[in-house]
Amino acid sequence: MRIGILPNLDPANGGVYQYSQTILHALNVWGQNGCEDHFVLFTNTTQIRRPTIPLQPENWEIIPLETRKLLDRMREMVGEGPHREAWRWLRKQLEQFLSNGRPPVPDPEVVRKRADLYRRLLRCHVELLMYPHPTVIAFEAGVPYVIAVHDLQHRLQPEFPEVSANGEWEYREYLFRNACRQATVILADSEVGKEDVLNCYGGYGVTPDRVKVLPYLPASYLAVDVSEEEQRIVRSLYQLPERYLFYPAQFWPHKNHARIVQALGLLDREHHIEAPIVFCGSYSGVIRESTYRNVVALASELGIKKQIKYLGYVPEEHMSALYAGAVALVMPTFFGPTNIPVLEAWSFGCPVLTSDIRGIREQVGSAAVVADPRSAESIAEGIYRLWTDEELCGRLADAGHERISSYSPDDFRNRLIDILEEAKERVRV
Repeated sequence: MRIGILPNLDPANGGVYQYSQTILHALNVWGQNGCEDHFVLFTNTTQIRRPTIPLQPENWEIIPLETRKLLDRMREMVGEGPHREAWRWLRKQLEQFLSNGRPPVPDPEVVRKRADLYRRLLRCHVELLMYPHPTVIAFEAGVPYVIAVHDLQHRLQPEFPEVSANGEWEYREYLFRNACRQATVILADSEVGKEDVLNCYGGYGVTPDRVKVLPYLPASYLAVDVSEEEQRIVRSLYQLPERYLFYPAQFWPHKNHARIVQALGLLDREHHIEAPIVFCGSYSGVIRESTYRNVVALASELGIKKQIKYLGYVPEEHMSALYAGAVALVMPTFFGPTNIPVLEAWSFGCPVLTSDIRGIREQVGSAAVVADPRSAESIAEGIYRLWTDEELCGRLADAGHERISSYSPDDFRNRLIDILEEAKERVRV
C-alpha cells in the first residue's frame, strides 16, 4: 500500500516536530526491514524543509502538497522599497492561512471539503494518510487517515487563552471534533489521553477500538552520550554557570514560567539559595510575547533577574549537552497528559520536577518530584530538594532511567506497525 505522511518539519513547533521526527524514524527503519509498503512524505510548509534523518529512496518519495507560488508572485509584484514592511505583514497573514487553511471562527458542524487536495492525493495513488500532528487537511481532503491527538486542553482547561481566545476554541473544536470522528485510527499518548478522546468525542461516534495508545519517545535527534568536554563547550557558548536548572518550553501561559520565577524568589528570600534556571523556546506571537515580558518583569521585581538565563531558540545539536549538564528539569506545566521533555531528561540522568496532575502523575510514577503547579511554594519546595539533596537526585535519575528503559524505540516501532496494519485492514474493508 502507498501510505502518505504529512509531518511537521518546523523545529520551532517543539513537541509536534519531535514527534514527527520519531514517526519518520520508525517508518524509515521499518522500510529497511521487510516493509512492503511505499511511503510518500508530503510537505506542507511555506518553506520546504527536509527531515533530519536520511530516508531510503527505495521506500520513500518526497512531494510538496501545496506550493508557495502565489506568495512568490506577489513578492515579485511588490518589489523593493519602504512598502516592504506592509508586504511582510501581509505575507505573514497569507502564509498562516495557506499553511493551515484556517478561517477566523469555523463552525464545527460545517466541514469544508478540499477537492483540490483530494484529487492531488489520488494522483499520488495514496490510499492511507498519516498525520503525526492534528491538521484540518486530514478530514477536509477526504482520504482515510491515522491522526495523532496530543491533547484536548481547549475542552479540559479553556481558561488558558492559547486554547480559547480570539476564536482559538472554535477552531480547535472544528479541528478535533471532525478529525476524531472521521479518523480511521486515532493515536493517543497514554491511557489518560485515550480516555480524554472518548470523553470528549465518544458522543460523536468515536469508539474505543479506534483509539490506539502510542506512548512518546525522547526526540530521536538527541545524543545520549555527551562528553564532559561537549558540556563545557556548550556551557561556555551560552555563558552558563556550573549548576543550573533547565526548562525547554515556549512561553505559553500554561507552561507556568511565572510560578517558577516566583519559586526562585522564595528560595532566594527564605533560604538564600540562588538557583539559576535556563529557559529556551520561542516567545513570538501576542500571547507568548506578553507572557515572556511578564516573566522578565516579575524576575526584576523579585530581584532575581540575574538568575534567569533565556537562550531563545536552541539548535538541536546543543540540546543534549544542556540536558546532560542540568541539575534538574523543572517543568510545572498545566498541560499533558504526558510530556516529551520528561522522557528526554530521564535519558540523560537528569532528575525531574513536574506537575502533580492527572496524566503527568501516571507518566512519572515515583521517578520525579511532583509539585502543585498552582503553588509557587510547592514548586519552591521541590526545587529546594533537588538543589540540595544529591542522594535524592541520584535515586530519581536511576528511577527515570529504569522507567524509560521499559519502552524502547523498537517497542514504539512495533506498536506503530501494528496500528498501521490494522488501519490498512480497515481501509480495505
